[in-house]
Amino acid sequence: MYNFRRWTIVAVVVGVVVFLATFLPQALNPVPPSKEKREADQAWINTSPHWLDRQACRWFSLCGLLHVRRDPPEKPKHEDDGHELRLELRQVLDEELSVISKGGHKDNKLRGIPDYVLNYAPLVHLYSKEFFWPSDIADHMKHVMPDLGEDKWQQFNNESQPIGLSNLNELSSKLGFVHLNSKDDVESRPEWLHSKNNIPAAFSDEDDEVEGPDDSEPDRRSGEDTTWYEVDRDHPLHRISDPRKLPGGMPKPIGFAKRSRDLKSRQQEQQRLLSQEAQDKLNRLNKPDESGYSRAPATLVLVDKGSGIIDAFWFFFYAYNLGQTVLGTRYGNHVGDWEHCMIRFESGVPRAVFFSEHEGGQAYAWHAVEKRGNETQIQRPVIYSAVGSHAMYATPGNHPYVLPFGMLKDVTDRGPLWDPSKNLRGYWYDYAATKDDEGLEPAKENPDEPTSWFHYKGTWGDKLYGLDDVRQWRLFGQYHYVTGPQGPKFKNLGREKVCQTWRCRIIHSIAEGKKGSWHS
Repeated sequence: MYNFRRWTIVAVVVGVVVFLATFLPQALNPVPPSKEKREADQAWINTSPHWLDRQACRWFSLCGLLHVRRDPPEKPKHEDDGHELRLELRQVLDEELSVISKGGHKDNKLRGIPDYVLNYAPLVHLYSKEFFWPSDIADHMKHVMPDLGEDKWQQFNNESQPIGLSNLNELSSKLGFVHLNSKDDVESRPEWLHSKNNIPAAFSDEDDEVEGPDDSEPDRRSGEDTTWYEVDRDHPLHRISDPRKLPGGMPKPIGFAKRSRDLKSRQQEQQRLLSQEAQDKLNRLNKPDESGYSRAPATLVLVDKGSGIIDAFWFFFYAYNLGQTVLGTRYGNHVGDWEHCMIRFESGVPRAVFFSEHEGGQAYAWHAVEKRGNETQIQRPVIYSAVGSHAMYATPGNHPYVLPFGMLKDVTDRGPLWDPSKNLRGYWYDYAATKDDEGLEPAKENPDEPTSWFHYKGTWGDKLYGLDDVRQWRLFGQYHYVTGPQGPKFKNLGREKVCQTWRCRIIHSIAEGKKGSWHS
């Protein structure tokens, strides 16, 4: 009887493991894989040289189990690895101002960055104990190479100048889809992955005021008298004809008339602030200094949707994405990490902010997000960047996703404050351009910035490591190392809605956003 019970317990445990191995990956990825994906997965499993490993992977979804080990964010440093952080701010700013003073000598037709885009530029709270800080894409190119094989790479490299931002798209046009693999073993955590030289300079808190997010009732829809929330060149801006109704057929909220008058007053005040005299004063107050400055330039891509709608995409690049841990095991590492937020403007007035969170991201009405500034400055939205993953959120704290019970979560706090408007590469993008390598032009303020890198179709990090790689494992469908991301061009810049995916509605309070209510 004792043996029977013991074997029953063992059978139940094995049954539970088999059940989890079979159905948990499906629950995490409910979309059935295509035939091509199934074949690619089979090929990946076959990279393992061990028969038992291949069978455990096929039947129990336990792949590379013998490879599993601790994966700390930072490796112990050798004595000669220390380095002194130097901002060299004045030299960098002088170079930038020198370029700006030339103002478009390359092409007088280049468009400048509207003042309101910089006035309302986001401020990003990086995590206080972050290990992987903002990176410069130009510096990143020094540490990666295409996965062409040594012979093919040498042949390609001899036929053209060294691969950089000015000719990166040649890889795509001549060779198709490629990956930029790290020249170093990322497990050794080389210094360029951490980018510690790019930690933003301390931001002064003197005279600053922080306006907390609006936690009013979720049905607040102040000022939505036009269809700014769903517009592109094929769907022009329209006035909402029935003043008793709001987008989505929602009833007119109590006090709407008063809020509309308040909005009109605010818009008039904004226009007053943006008069030339006030603007000159504002520019003097916001002259470049070390507060919030990072040596890693942000990438600003402006997209004109017509009808006075401008989408300002702020892209932030990191050399490394550190995945999160579940039950002590880390998943989701990858080289190269593009994150972004987007602010939608209607005739120079900010309407909404998009955050590239996990699970499709979230879009908030302008009034709902936290802002920072002082009485002499326009209030700017505040964004929180999660540790490791750098996903962007509207509030500090824990942000669970995918798994239940908070097993998998992003964490944000009020760490170093980054002001990306202090150092950026600015561009205008025509999403309707007919050719793959057209549509992007540098802003008038930086006419010499390269554009080839934007059209590169490949990834900015290593291809998915095979099961024969001792750094790789996959447990219940989740990989230790995943493929790096593609660049900004492939983030749906021509979107009609504010969100990156089609399932999008504007959230009007932080409380509503915490429910994960970005779904339709």
